[in-house]
Amino acid sequence: MFFLFLAIFSSSAIALIFKYSETSGMNRYAVTSANYFAAVLTSGMILTFKGLLIPEELNLTGALKQISRSISSNNAFISDESSFVWAVVVGLGAGGFFFLAFIYYQISVRNHGVGLSGAFAKLGILVPMILSLLFWKEYPSQIQWLGIALAIFSIVIVNWPQKKSLKNAIRLSLLLLFLFGGISEFSNKVFQKYGLQDHRALFLFMTFSVALAFSLAATINKRFPVKRRDLVTGIFVGIPNLFSSYFLIMALDKMTAAVVFPIYSAGTIVIINLVGLLFFKERLSRLEIWAVILVIISLVLINL
Repeated sequence: MFFLFLAIFSSSAIALIFKYSETSGMNRYAVTSANYFAAVLTSGMILTFKGLLIPEELNLTGALKQISRSISSNNAFISDESSFVWAVVVGLGAGGFFFLAFIYYQISVRNHGVGLSGAFAKLGILVPMILSLLFWKEYPSQIQWLGIALAIFSIVIVNWPQKKSLKNAIRLSLLLLFLFGGISEFSNKVFQKYGLQDHRALFLFMTFSVALAFSLAATINKRFPVKRRDLVTGIFVGIPNLFSSYFLIMALDKMTAAVVFPIYSAGTIVIINLVGLLFFKERLSRLEIWAVILVIISLVLINL
C-alpha cells in the first residue's frame, strides 16, 4: 500500500505543479522541455547502467519484414534484432503525442481547472482499450463495457451546452488532452505487444528524446522569454512523471492489478480535486462534479 500511495501522490503532483505554473504565467513550452530533458537524462542513465541489448548484426530490412509479418499475423513472437528496431520506430512515433499530451494538459489546467483536467487525463485509458478492441480483438468484460459507457457519458456531460451554443460549449483542450494522452498510453501497448522487455528502456529513451525535440522547437518558435523558474518547475514535473510509473510497478509487485489500478486512478482524481478546492479555490459546477464522479466510477469499473 505504501508504494501505491507514492504512485498516487506522484501522479497528483504532476497536475498540481501544472496548476502552479499556469497560474504563475510560466512558459509552458520551456516547462515541458525541462520535463523531457529530465526524462531523457534519467532514461539514458538507465540504459547506461542496465546495458543496451544491441544485436550483433542488424539487418534493418529483415527486421522490418519480420515486424510486418508479426503484425499481419497477430503473432507476438519477435527476435532481438526486430525488437530493437521496433523500440526505435515506436518511440519515434510516440514522442510527438507525448509532447502534445503535456502541452494540452497545461492548457486544460489553465482553462478548465486542475480537477477536471486530471479526470480527463486519467480517462485517456479509454483510447487504448478501444484501439486494442479494433486491432487485436481484445474485448472488454461486461463490467468494463459499463465503465466505458459511463466514461463516454461523462465526456458528454462536461461538453453539454448550458445556455450557450454547442460550438462554445465544446471544451476542445479537454478533448485533445483525452485523445493525445490516450494515444500516448496506446504507444506503450503497441511496444509491449511486439517488443521485448529488454528494449523498454530504449523505447522510453527514444520517446522522450523526440518529445524533447518537439518541446525545444516549440520553445524557440514561440520566442517567449525563458526564465530559471520555468526550467526548475519543468524538472520538478519530470521527477513525479518518472516516479509515478516506477512506484506503480512496485505496487503491482505487492498487490493485484484489480486492486491497484482502480485505487490509483480514483485516488489521483480525488486528491487533485481536493487540493484544487482547498489551495486553488477551484469550484466545479454541478454538471462538472457529476462528470468527475462518473469518471471515478468508470475508471474503477474499467480497471476491474
